[in-house]
Amino acid sequence: MARLAPAALAALALFATATPASAQQADSAEIRKLREQIEAITRTLEELQLGRDVVVEADTSSEGFGPAASKVYRVRQGVSIGGYGEALYQNYGAERQDGAPSGRRDELDYLRAIVYFGYKFNDRLLFNSEIEFEHASTGEDGEVSVEFAYLDYRLSPALGFRGGLLLAPMGFVNELHEPPIFLGTARPETERQVIPSTWRENGLGAFGTLGDFTWRAYLMAGFDATGFAASGLRGGRQSGSHSLAEDLGIVGRVDWTGVPGLLLGASAYAGNSGQGATLPSDPAVVVDARTTILEGHAEYRRGGFEFRGLVARSTLDDAAEVNELNGLAGAQSVGEEALGWYVQGGFDVLRFARTSHQLIPYLRYERLDTQREVPAGFARNPANDRSIVSLGAMWKPISQVALKADYQWHANEADTGVNQLSVNLGYLF
Repeated sequence: MARLAPAALAALALFATATPASAQQADSAEIRKLREQIEAITRTLEELQLGRDVVVEADTSSEGFGPAASKVYRVRQGVSIGGYGEALYQNYGAERQDGAPSGRRDELDYLRAIVYFGYKFNDRLLFNSEIEFEHASTGEDGEVSVEFAYLDYRLSPALGFRGGLLLAPMGFVNELHEPPIFLGTARPETERQVIPSTWRENGLGAFGTLGDFTWRAYLMAGFDATGFAASGLRGGRQSGSHSLAEDLGIVGRVDWTGVPGLLLGASAYAGNSGQGATLPSDPAVVVDARTTILEGHAEYRRGGFEFRGLVARSTLDDAAEVNELNGLAGAQSVGEEALGWYVQGGFDVLRFARTSHQLIPYLRYERLDTQREVPAGFARNPANDRSIVSLGAMWKPISQVALKADYQWHANEADTGVNQLSVNLGYLF
């Protein structure tokens, strides 16, 4: 039962001592009614105070997730709700590099709207999830997907266990993809094609923090090689929906933050991707399609400066067999090796102004080739060897809202690149 407020108890006591016994007996029903009312008010005040404890701001990243996705880690107990979203305008150049008409039409897309639902059972056990609505409608190439849904059980800061639909802990944006927390109107292509973000899969694993090191390691369902293409591994993601599990993969990550503002890290993935498929020309041959991804990254934030760099390389064994499996010939071949990297930097020019706003001009340079090597008898498509230069700025009136605009120069070895102007409006909560 809730405790009565001290002032209310004193009033009741004074009433009892100052009133004759006959009057007390006559008014006992009224006293009981008053006591019940005070207890109800007290319970309501306690619930309101609990509400202030549960509702937290989306301003801190935890366990490898963005600020909005991390809210459940900081509530006392119970439900946590957050989210993010972004709208994207893309204005394409009328001509390609070689002067031919680009044929591209401008687009304005409500790219995605996300809701996070979490529940913290106690200090050791919690549930977290991300539900994504893409392109505003399932009737216009949009979809509704579960991006992640997992349970965490933490034994200590150094060791916890995680299971469910997991984000592969590689690169920056596969886990940290809330628009206001990264520069650029679009995610880097290296982190879309070589690291096929957003990449999630059913699995289980462990995570923790040891001094200046944080780590995550998962066992997950592997890729499905029947989705691989010349553009990279992206089509091989199974995304947790009836995932074939004939072949599993292992992914791990380590980050070091021993210097204020500096993050250094690396991640790796390895696993077969054939999922039991056999060659059309010889059903006795099972395709292994061993797939590996290696990635290193660095970030430095200090005094209004932001610097980030990343390099990722993937390799695929049995690429010729994968081509046969998928009916690919000539320059359509999957890559035996893909390589991508980028560097970017920005500076908050309002850092020393009397305002809480941020205005961050930025520059990114990126190189990417998803067919760096192809198997004998196949050809490389020069359009897949490309570079992207992005010059733009991000304005943040508050930390949870960002308006970004940049101009991107696209070039490739086939001279078919098309430049574009992009504007992105994003938020998180």
